[in-house]
Amino acid sequence: MIKPADLSLDTLWPSLQREADATARREPLLAVMLDEVILKASDFGDALARLLARKLAGDVPANSLYNLLAECLAADAEISRSAQKDILATLERDPAATSPLAPFLFFKGYRSLQTYRMAHQLWGAGRCDLALFLQSRASELFSVDIHPAARIGHGVMLDHATGIVIGETAVVGNDVSILHNVTLGGTGNETGDRHPKIGSDVMIGAGAKILGNITVGDGARIAAGSVVLHPVEAHMTVAGIPARVVGKAGCDRPAAVMDQTLPKNCIVK
Repeated sequence: MIKPADLSLDTLWPSLQREADATARREPLLAVMLDEVILKASDFGDALARLLARKLAGDVPANSLYNLLAECLAADAEISRSAQKDILATLERDPAATSPLAPFLFFKGYRSLQTYRMAHQLWGAGRCDLALFLQSRASELFSVDIHPAARIGHGVMLDHATGIVIGETAVVGNDVSILHNVTLGGTGNETGDRHPKIGSDVMIGAGAKILGNITVGDGARIAAGSVVLHPVEAHMTVAGIPARVVGKAGCDRPAAVMDQTLPKNCIVK
């Protein structure tokens, strides 16, 4: 068996197919779903469209939704590529993810993020009603609310994900880790560019609130429960309400290391 650390963009899809086949043989109750979603799929993107169509359909026909998602993937090849990088990021950072099949099928942070990627493509194409439909369904099903106009990079992990809110003008860089109950929001009913800009390799702890059109620099750490109202410099750790600098981030890639301990002798108010 290929270990998670050995997977790459080239080996992820064959590994996912092999694991789906083995799981279908081992657990017959899941065989029909695995066959329809993965084993009959032509490639990773096709499997992703099948997965999301089954889950999100609701008040629209699943076949029609599958065709729409397939159009999104055909229009933007980066959706599939980013979705694969998101799985690799999850395998790197989450000890509960021991193989690619589990996050692909069962992790709602992953599924909500891929729903956003489809909605973002539709939003950019001017199909805003359909984009908002996908946003609404993701919010209902996964308790994650990401506006389709937000801009999110690749290699992103939404860990546990319940309660995550990302506003319309928010920007999230590459290789970011966001834990549950995080808000990237505004500070009131202002209009225009009003949401945070998160750099790459940032780790945002559970329950943190980052509010307003402020910048969080590359490689920063936001401690759990913090309320961030002012810009955060790159490679620094902030904590508290309101958040203040309590030390350096401790490494270049906090999002990958996932170390949430604060510096020694740090007093957080």
